[in-house]
Amino acid sequence: MNSNCLAGIFPILATTFTDDGALDLESQANLIEYLLRQGAHGLGLFGNASEGYALTESERRQLLRLIVKQVNGRVPLVVSTGHTGTDAAIEASREAEAEGASALMVLPPYYVKTGSDGLMHYYQSIGSRVSIPIMIQDAPLMSQVTMPAALLARMEREIENVRYVKVEAPPTAPKTTEVLQASEGRLTVFGGLNCQFLYEELERGAKGAMPNSDIAGIYVRIWDYFQARDTREAWQLFVHALPLMRFGLQPGLGVSAAKHNLQVAGVIRSAAVRHPTGSLTPESLKELELLRNWVNGAATK
Repeated sequence: MNSNCLAGIFPILATTFTDDGALDLESQANLIEYLLRQGAHGLGLFGNASEGYALTESERRQLLRLIVKQVNGRVPLVVSTGHTGTDAAIEASREAEAEGASALMVLPPYYVKTGSDGLMHYYQSIGSRVSIPIMIQDAPLMSQVTMPAALLARMEREIENVRYVKVEAPPTAPKTTEVLQASEGRLTVFGGLNCQFLYEELERGAKGAMPNSDIAGIYVRIWDYFQARDTREAWQLFVHALPLMRFGLQPGLGVSAAKHNLQVAGVIRSAAVRHPTGSLTPESLKELELLRNWVNGAATK
């Protein structure tokens, strides 16, 4: 798939660890192949669901090289390179491109906040130093940075390589419409927030989504139904899976939930997460098991 026309389900690749917190490269390779078998149209790397915030720079570099080599061009790779500083974001973006990224997902500066002119400068500085597409990550719940649709549309008009936006600003369905109208359809919208409004976003013109890794096959099936205009089947499957999606969106717990689901499925060896990511309590694990059984069709009414 050409990086200038990204579309479909791009799971955020979980970073796999051993029980003692080291990188588990064998499980990482297993997870990549699992997601590709599930029909993922691309992969997102080093985002919130990847625990990218808990990785060292050398680990990010090591993982990116491993992933690029293993994927070998089978699907596009969207690499998260946002940073608290503009120069650091430029460096991370240029390195990701050099290592084989298909596109960049860039969160705005979130430690020292800046206004619209500062945001334009930040994204322009990155866009002028790379040649691959940029996806702006509009995630105010995480960054506390608000980017109105008009500003996002201006970025597309004035900044080289800005082609996509990942809308995670609630309510996401109306924001999808606002972005498409403001940009006259030139910006391509992807959904986030673990796909809890995937159906509505697709109805409003979104071209893809970037959820957790654990139920990628379900998201792909919803996408396929929707592309075939079988909206009844798409809606029914979406509603069936929604409780598990919602559980995976809990602040600080969603990554742990996704990893437990992948461990139970035999995809990865450990559900370990790195501090400050939270781990599920025994009570939460019981709740997760009920939801997982429901989605897998094993629950009884």
